[in-house]
Amino acid sequence: MLLLLALKGLLIAFVPGLIIYLSRGEDKFKRLAWVTVFLTFDLIVFGAFTRLTDSGLGCPDWPGCYGEANPFLAHDDISAAQAALPTGPVTVFKAWIEMIHRYLAMAVGVLIIATLIGAVRLWRKNKINRYSPVLPIVLFIFVCIQGAFGAWTVTLKLQPIIVTTHLLLGISLLALLSWHAMRQTEQVAINAHDVLQLKIPAKIVLILLFMQIALGGWVSTNYAALACGGFPLCQSQWMPEMNLQQGFTLWRHLGMTSSGDYLPFTALIAVNWVHRCFAVIVVMAIAFLALRLRKITALKKGASGLLAVLALQVITGAVTVQFDWPLLAAVAHNAGAALLVSLLAMLNYRLSFIDQSAMTEQSKLSSQA
Repeated sequence: MLLLLALKGLLIAFVPGLIIYLSRGEDKFKRLAWVTVFLTFDLIVFGAFTRLTDSGLGCPDWPGCYGEANPFLAHDDISAAQAALPTGPVTVFKAWIEMIHRYLAMAVGVLIIATLIGAVRLWRKNKINRYSPVLPIVLFIFVCIQGAFGAWTVTLKLQPIIVTTHLLLGISLLALLSWHAMRQTEQVAINAHDVLQLKIPAKIVLILLFMQIALGGWVSTNYAALACGGFPLCQSQWMPEMNLQQGFTLWRHLGMTSSGDYLPFTALIAVNWVHRCFAVIVVMAIAFLALRLRKITALKKGASGLLAVLALQVITGAVTVQFDWPLLAAVAHNAGAALLVSLLAMLNYRLSFIDQSAMTEQSKLSSQA
């Protein structure tokens, strides 16, 4: 079974790998970096689809499905589970969604291994900084940890803290891959005077975004997306009755308190309400940063893209609540969050690529003054 699963991951990774190999141009390593970013983004979006369709336990074991490499071979077991509980977590449809998610994850792992091998070979040959294998090694470690949390997500029956951590690790992997891809891309140096005041705010905004994604993941994994009802009010109030303590108790089973009782609805309201309130802070911070970045010619295009995705994110969030969680809007909301992370990681990289000569000259002028 493990061999068959590995072959499926290799098969999926073979398609983009072949395209890269047959492409024109010498810098195939850069293409590999960007293709890995793209496939990881797809994996995160499909992971959101898996979670939102309640397919996380479509195959209740790991890494296979009822001990088989695909749902075709496990059809009898899946059909029996579906017949016993037609609306339960195991159906043929959900099993396929879960296994496709796992196949994509294995393909990303294959591409990251290829990236590490390629980086080591190029580093030994050229000793160019962008080929340094340090970051690819970190990426490999990250994807291994991510795989472990993927297994625990299933074996611990969708425990909220495990699923949320799995999401955050996936988002972190996307950010690191975006940074690595930018390292492989030739950059135009930016005048130090333009960026020195924005480097720290850009990092703070990225941290705030990660915190908001963690809150959003906590909403999703606790099935609290519709706990408030309506937008922008929550239960027709600005400050509804909430149970913050139980809502944000991290180590507990899905739908249960830490003591084993059923989680009260006021706890779900608290989870949703905090996510909404913090969203206001994050939206304002990203908008402020993007407007400042648009004043820098070299970053104007990226900053405009950031504003466009931010607007889409606000719209999909409102639509998701206002129209009772339509699947397309909810998936788009998750995709928007991942895209914001990738764009901010790239902009942070660009801010780090400043004109060193201009910075040296600026330091001399400061010392003379």
